[in-house]
Amino acid sequence: MLTDIEITQAHKALPITEIAENVGLLPDEIDLYGKYKAKITDDAFARLSDKPNGKLVLVTAINPTPAGEGKTTISVGLSQGFAKIGKNATLALREPSLGPVFGMKGGAAGGGYSQVVPMEDINLHFTGDMHAITAANNLLCALIDNHICHGNVLEIDPRTITTRRCLDMNDRALRDVVIGLGGKINGTPREDGFIITVATEIMAILCLATDLDDLKERFGNIHIGYSYSGTPVFARDLSAQGAMTALMKDAINPNLVQTLEGTAAIIHGGPFANIAHGCNSVRATKLALKLGDYCITEAGFGSDLGAEKFIDIKCRAAGLVPDCIVLVSTIRALKHNGNGELSKGIVNLERHIENLKQFDIPVVVTVNVFGDDTEEELRYIEEKCASLGADFARAEVFAKGGEGGMELAEKVAAACEKPSEFSALYPENLTIEEKIETIVKKIYGGAIVEYLPSAKKSLAAIKELGGDKLPVCIAKTQYSLSDDPKLLGSPKGFTICIRDLKINSGAGFVVAYAGSILTMPGLPKVPSANNIDVNDDKISGLF
Repeated sequence: MLTDIEITQAHKALPITEIAENVGLLPDEIDLYGKYKAKITDDAFARLSDKPNGKLVLVTAINPTPAGEGKTTISVGLSQGFAKIGKNATLALREPSLGPVFGMKGGAAGGGYSQVVPMEDINLHFTGDMHAITAANNLLCALIDNHICHGNVLEIDPRTITTRRCLDMNDRALRDVVIGLGGKINGTPREDGFIITVATEIMAILCLATDLDDLKERFGNIHIGYSYSGTPVFARDLSAQGAMTALMKDAINPNLVQTLEGTAAIIHGGPFANIAHGCNSVRATKLALKLGDYCITEAGFGSDLGAEKFIDIKCRAAGLVPDCIVLVSTIRALKHNGNGELSKGIVNLERHIENLKQFDIPVVVTVNVFGDDTEEELRYIEEKCASLGADFARAEVFAKGGEGGMELAEKVAAACEKPSEFSALYPENLTIEEKIETIVKKIYGGAIVEYLPSAKKSLAAIKELGGDKLPVCIAKTQYSLSDDPKLLGSPKGFTICIRDLKINSGAGFVVAYAGSILTMPGLPKVPSANNIDVNDDKISGLF
């Protein structure tokens, strides 16, 4: 059996200019990054602005195993399935982070015969967006410490600085560091730390900005800390936004690639859904809506994280309305949630179906079929979905590509025509505490929200900054509906512990950190990096 990377290396991709032409992009609307990658310029946005939108399809999942359940694989296979049934669909996906690529999950460009290519490029440096985000974030950090070193006219209190340095790699040793050691020439000593690039506010801003001017304004609005007298300090007070925007001038443009079967894929932005808002860029999604009759996009991890944030943060900010939600499940994940028993783990699927129905959007459940799944197990899930009033389709896209996604494509196309009255989970005018409580009770199934003293202090400060009416992004484990990764299935009546909060005033939401979630992951005992190699100019080990 061929590995993912062997499948892609045996495949002959079409020139990206041909993919662009096939979706209606003009030659002057793409900047080429070699033969098989391109960035889509503002000229395309301007020309297509009055074109009607296609249907918006969100792909989400149940609570996963550590290996993930194949949302990207399903998304790619679904777009190829649409092509097989004679319909035009464009993908809008996130960019992989180097953290998981070299950490636990390996590549993140789909799998089997449902992948986006060039797979190696997409999983590694791609078009440099991640590096640009890292540089812009760290430039802001450098400007903060430089200002303090050279007189500190703004009287920034180093103890209050909330903007941390970043690196797009899992490196637990950098979570908490002390900087400025070695005498006056090296700056002012203070406590600092690193977060992974995909958890930065810069990433969130890239994914929510409408254009370059909006990006720059949002950069200026980043809250970095306080003065000794308690005055809020923003990135614009350091005149940082212009240089940060210069670093992001090309990164703001979405990337055009293709699937193994030649359907167009727009890949841009990559925030995690457990520690960030988990959605690709608004620009990529809106462009895909113009280029296809269907835009297929995905939001990270389970629907308790990615889908909720897609709806309550991204859709709210961008004025988007989903026409259908695809809920991805696997038999292995359901068994995992039932401690080895499918009949016990099925409650996790039931819960996610119930949660998604709260948004009044048609839901299609799919099983990402593995070779060892039995017919009896697949029928059991199908019957359960029928009893819950949810459409169901098997997806064999890993093994069969678009042919294995035709049934799902037919079901999704039909669901997109059903009437719905979309609504977000909560109104904007609720307080932060009320929004968190709504998510915890209506989505997670919890009963009580507990705030540690540090969270109460942060909450008061956020309200003073005028952030009380912003949407909330809860950072928590992806493995459970609760904040305890070991509490599987469909737990109820538990307590969620909020240990801290942070305002992302540039991005336009508040992050609430629940349980022991970390913004800089660590590598597992045997990281994927140990299996990645290069021989005869060919990369291996990216799954």
